[in-house]
Amino acid sequence: MSTSIDRGAPASGKRDSGLRGSHAVRWWVLVVIGVAQLMVMLDATVVNIALPEAQHDLGFSDGSRQWVITGYALAFGSLLLLGGRLGDLLGRRTLFVIGLAGFGAASVVGGSAGSFEILVAARVAQGLFAAVLAPAALSLLSVTFTEPSERAKAFGIFSALGGAGGAVGLLVGGMLTEWASWRWVMYVNVAFAVPALIGALLLLAKPVISKKPKLDIPGIVVVSAALFAIVYGFAHVESTSWTDPVALGSMIVGAVLLAVFVWLESRVAHPLLPLRLVLDRTRGGSFAAVFVLGMGMFSIFLFLTYYFAASLGYSPIKTGLAFLPMVAGVVASSTTMPSLVLPRVGPKIVVSSGFLVAASGMALLTRLELDSTYAAHIMPGLILLGLGIGAVMSTAIQGATSGIHHEDAGVASALINTGQQIGGSISTALLTTIASSAATDYLTSHKPGALAAAQAGVEGYTATLAWGSGFFVVGAVIAAFLIPNRALAPSEGEPVMAH
Repeated sequence: MSTSIDRGAPASGKRDSGLRGSHAVRWWVLVVIGVAQLMVMLDATVVNIALPEAQHDLGFSDGSRQWVITGYALAFGSLLLLGGRLGDLLGRRTLFVIGLAGFGAASVVGGSAGSFEILVAARVAQGLFAAVLAPAALSLLSVTFTEPSERAKAFGIFSALGGAGGAVGLLVGGMLTEWASWRWVMYVNVAFAVPALIGALLLLAKPVISKKPKLDIPGIVVVSAALFAIVYGFAHVESTSWTDPVALGSMIVGAVLLAVFVWLESRVAHPLLPLRLVLDRTRGGSFAAVFVLGMGMFSIFLFLTYYFAASLGYSPIKTGLAFLPMVAGVVASSTTMPSLVLPRVGPKIVVSSGFLVAASGMALLTRLELDSTYAAHIMPGLILLGLGIGAVMSTAIQGATSGIHHEDAGVASALINTGQQIGGSISTALLTTIASSAATDYLTSHKPGALAAAQAGVEGYTATLAWGSGFFVVGAVIAAFLIPNRALAPSEGEPVMAH
C-alpha cells in the first residue's frame, strides 16, 4: 500500500477534482463536527436548570452553587488558546478525538457524582476537554471546506448549531430535570460524544505533521493566567461587588498579563497567537463582533430565563420551549445569509445590519411587564433576536477564519471561542449588578409588598435587556468601521494522508 500526501485545497479555493482525505466526505464530516459543536454549546446552559435539584440532592450551599458553572467557564476560557494551538501542532483530528472522549468520560463522572467536590471536578474536566474540542471542531471545518460556495453553507449550518445550542440546552435541561433526574443533564452528553467519536475515527483523514511542534511556553503560561484571572474576577463580582479587592485585583492582574502577552507575541519566533491573525481588518473586526455577540447572548439566556420562571411562573420545559422562536430565527438566518445575501452585499453590511436587527428585538423586550402575553409581547422580539444573531454569527465566524493558512486554523478558531467566553463572563457580571441595582431602586421608591417585589424583578430584567440592546448597537458601529466590505477569502486546506 503506498501512502502519498494530499496537500488539501489551496487558499484560493480552486477545486481539486480528485477529492481526497476529509474533503471527499466533507458533508459527513460536517455532521460529526456539528454534533460535537451542539454538545459543547448545549453544555453551556443545560446544567443551569438542573442546579437547584443537584444542590438539594448533594446538599451544598447557595454560595458554593456558582462553582458548578464557574469551574467549567474557568477551565474552558483559560485553556482555549492552548487547545487551539495544540490542534495546529499535533493534528486537529487527534485533538478532536481526545476532546470528545475526555468530555464524554467527564460527563459520566459528573452524572454519577456523590459529592459536590466530584461534581465540580467533573465540570472543570469538561471545561478542559471542551477547550481542546471546540477549536479543533471549528478549525477542522475551516480546513475541510475550502471552496467559497460550499464554505458559506457549511459555516451557516455550524453557526446555526452554535446559536441554537444554548436555547436547546435550556429545553433539554428542563425535560431531563422534570422527567428523569439532574444526573441525566450530565449523562446526555454521552449520546452526543459516542456517535461523534465513531464518526471522527471513521471519517477524518490523518493529517501530515510536516513540522516538529514548537510551543510558545511563556505565551501559553501568561495568556492562560490572564484569561483565568479575568474570568475569575468577573465571576467573583457576581457573588460580591465591584469594589471587592479579590475581584478587582483579579481583573487588573488579568488586564496587565494580557498586555504582557501581546508584548511577548511580538517578540518570539513561534508565537502562540501570531499578531497578524488579529491585525487583519476582516479578522480583527470579526473577532470583535463575536466578542460583542457573546456579551449580548449571555444576557438574553440568563435574564429571560429568570423572567420566564420568576415573573411568569413558567416550568423549566415551558421556559425551554419559549426560546424556540429565537432558535428558528437563528437557524433560518444562519443557513440563508452566508450563501444568498453575503455574496451580494458583503460582510460589513450583513454584520452591521444583523446587530441592528438583534438590537431592535432586544429593545422590544425591554417593554415586558408582569402581565405581558407571550404571542404579543415576547415572541416578536425573540424572532428578531434570532434573525440578527444568526446573520452576525455565521458571517463573523467565516470572517474570523478567512484567508488563514492551515497552521493557524486552530488558534484562530480558539480566539472565536475565547471572545464569546470572555464577552459572556464580563456581561454576566456587569448585568447582574445592573439588574440588582435597578430592582433596589424600584423597591426604595415604592411601598413594600409582594407585587412591588415581583415588579422590582421585572425592572431588573428589562434594565439588562436595554443594556444588551446597547451592546448590539455598539457591535453594529464597530463592524461598520472595522470590517472591509470585500468578499471573504477561504482558508487553506490541510495536508492529509492519502492512500
